[in-house]
Amino acid sequence: MKIALANDHAGYALKEEVRELLQNEGHEVLDFGTYDEEACDLPDFIYPASLAVAEGKVDRGIFIDGVGYGSAMIANKIYGVSAAVCQDTFCAELARSHSNTNVLCIGGKIIGSALALEIVKVWMNTEFLSDIEKYKRRVDKVNDIAEKHLKKL
Repeated sequence: MKIALANDHAGYALKEEVRELLQNEGHEVLDFGTYDEEACDLPDFIYPASLAVAEGKVDRGIFIDGVGYGSAMIANKIYGVSAAVCQDTFCAELARSHSNTNVLCIGGKIIGSALALEIVKVWMNTEFLSDIEKYKRRVDKVNDIAEKHLKKL
């Protein structure tokens, strides 16, 4: 699978660990930065990575900032992106299986790397339960809202 990674200065160290995990599991990683811990503006990195997800240039995205919510806020402004902040493996599993998210957002200041890597593993290895009508119906309703209010790329 091809994965977009993006982060700000607060997520840099954790992103490097996530990159190593993904590459060791055979995934191709496209890194949208930032590439160090110097203070920066999150949208400069999350926006282009979100576009890559929306345009199908990557299969999924994993975005890491201080708490995760900034990345999710930016990503969810883009048509075709469904981002969730996950701070435990239970939420990561549900974000994929029930909501079919294509972007995972993690807070590098909120959770440690061991838990973060477990969250990534669960999220990456969980499939959307599209054969269960209630989940498909609910995701379709969210997608209908996007159709009405977000600009297509």
